[in-house]
Formats: sequence, C-alpha cells, structure tokens
Amino acid sequence: MEHDSTVYVGLDVHKESITAAYAVGIGEVELLGKIGTSKTDIDRLCQRMQSKAKHVRIVYEAGPCGYGLYRQLVQKGFDCMVCAPSLIPKKPGERVKTDRRDAVKLVRSLRAGDLSPVYVPGVEDEAFRDLARAWAAAKTDLKHARQRLKSFLLSHGVRYTGSANWGPAHRRWISTFAFPNHWQQLAFDECRRTIEDRLAQCDRLEAALREAVVNWRFYPAVLGLQAMRGIQFTTAVGMLAELGDLSRFEHPRQLMAWLGVTPSEHSSGDRRRQGSITKNGNSYARKLLVEAAWSYRYPARVSPDIQRRHEGIPKPIIDRAWDAQLRLCRRYRKLAARGKNVNTGVVAVARELSAFIWDISRLAMSLAIPKDARPG
Repeated sequence: MEHDSTVYVGLDVHKESITAAYAVGIGEVELLGKIGTSKTDIDRLCQRMQSKAKHVRIVYEAGPCGYGLYRQLVQKGFDCMVCAPSLIPKKPGERVKTDRRDAVKLVRSLRAGDLSPVYVPGVEDEAFRDLARAWAAAKTDLKHARQRLKSFLLSHGVRYTGSANWGPAHRRWISTFAFPNHWQQLAFDECRRTIEDRLAQCDRLEAALREAVVNWRFYPAVLGLQAMRGIQFTTAVGMLAELGDLSRFEHPRQLMAWLGVTPSEHSSGDRRRQGSITKNGNSYARKLLVEAAWSYRYPARVSPDIQRRHEGIPKPIIDRAWDAQLRLCRRYRKLAARGKNVNTGVVAVARELSAFIWDISRLAMSLAIPKDARPG
C-alpha cells in the first residue's frame, strides 16, 4: 500500500460509541465498525490510520458531545474537521439512516470536498460562552417563573390594577397579597420563592460574568460594541460569546449569512424570487441582533446612557457608532415610508447592523482600550 496517499476517516460519534469508516485515496470505503469513546480507543484508531498513510483527514458531525474529540485529534497532529450536520449533502430518495451509512457518507463527502466546517472555539472562549449561556438560561427561567405566577393569579381571578411590569409597586403588591385558602397560599408562596431563587441566581451569574469579561481576550470588542445604540452589556457579551472570533469572517456578508438574516432565494432562469430570511446559524445571536435593531425605529440621538458608555472609548469607535446610528435610523424611515411591515423593516435594519458590529468589533480589537474603561 502506498504511504503517501491520504486516508479519509468518517466518525459517527455518540455518547457511548463511535462508528468509523475510512478510504485510502480514491479507493473503496471500508467500515471499521464500532469502537469505544475512551482515550485508549481513540489512540488505537489513530495508530491504525497512521499505519495506512502519512496524511490522515478526519471528520465528524457537530453534536451534543462537543469538541473534546476534535481537540484530542488535533493535539495528535491530525487534520480534523467538525462539519455542520444541516449542510451534509443528502439524496432526495434516501429513507434509511444508520450509523454505518452516516460514517460512509462522511468519508465520501469529505473526499469530495462537500462538507462545511463549523467554528470550533478555543478552550477559554468555550468556557466563557458556557458562563454566558448559563446567565441567559437563568434569565429565561426567571421570565418563565414570572409568567407562571401571573397565570396562577389570573386563573383565580386576581388582577393587579396597575402596570404588571415587575416594577417596585408591582413587587410590593405581590409580597403583601394573601389567599384565604391555606393550600392556595402555599402554592402562591412556592411560585414567589421560585422567582426569588432565580433572581439570586441571575445576580450571582451576572457578577461572575462582569468579573470574568475583563480578562477575556475579546473584552475590547465588548467595550467597543457598547458604544452602539441598542447594544448594552447583555447584548455585547451574549453576541460575542456566540460569534467568537469575528476575524474569521472576511466580509460582513459572511456574518449576515452565518446569523441567518439574509433572504432565502429560489431563482431559476430569468426569474428571481426571494423569500423570508434563512434563519440559519445561531438563533440566540440572531435574537440579540434583532432586539438591538428595534431601537433604530426612533430618530438618531445620543442618550445619557449611551454617553456614559462612551467614556474611555477611542473616538474612531464613537464616530463609527454614530455613523451606524444615522444610517440605520434613516434606513428604517425609508422602509416605513414605503409601507413595509414593521417586523420586515426591523429585520432589514438588523442585517445592516450586523455589518457595523463586524466593523466595530475588528476596530476595537485593533485599538488599545484601557481595561479600566467599564461602560454599562
């Protein structure tokens, strides 16, 4: 066997087992069967593949098992790819799916160059992203706990006469309200206790996040993004934790496509048809982007809150943020004047906002922002 050929290896990774297949050069694909997921099993597989050729390329699908296997293989010097499952080519008539077929398909697609890799964050970036996601999950749990309490009160005909927005007056009213029935009061107290627990959890995670972000390598980008309208600490940290290194996008259109805010298209011949946005990529980052875009419905202005976030930020970033505000506010007005739906206009603004995020993030990383500048 020639040792200068390339070995293509496809791994169908699960929690307890890995199904492997390989092909040497343009030869037939062969199955290795199932192996374990321990370090010894992976080492044995690597040794077996190295005996067949000098160059080994390995691929497996992104999934719940994370990137531990990727880092283990890269550390051994292998060319490894984690591919996007939704972009793996699939024949229209395929109705049988097994681990063996998936491993074979990965080998053939890798050899043909038909796979799209996903971004694998560094160990520190992934750890910070886990902390940011824990904070976001706690916020969601708090929202659901409040909704459950409101639903509980409504089901018993209890209505707050003011604005039930969880402001000071609303919280005082909830703390003093009491049911005449002991069992109902017990259920009500448990709902209140859940909200208090979630509030304490959010405070702990937010404090940890604000302390950790100062030592994060993307901290200058976090500061730079907060110079923009609609992007506060929550949005800046959450978005950068999901996006990672923005330098991997050579053009802002690539970031727009990754966020899924580009229009879908089905064109043929001389006919061009565009539909709604593709909604590909990271849904949480897209949600934060669209939420930030809603603030550009109003005339451009620098509020006192934005002025506080400008403290310590280099002037080129502030000027670029103001250019973004002028352009995006004008963009929304033009769309509204043409009779566009509000949601459609906001998503169009969000698409252009992602380009400014790309530009300001790269600018902030290239400039020296002191760490004692802590806006927001």
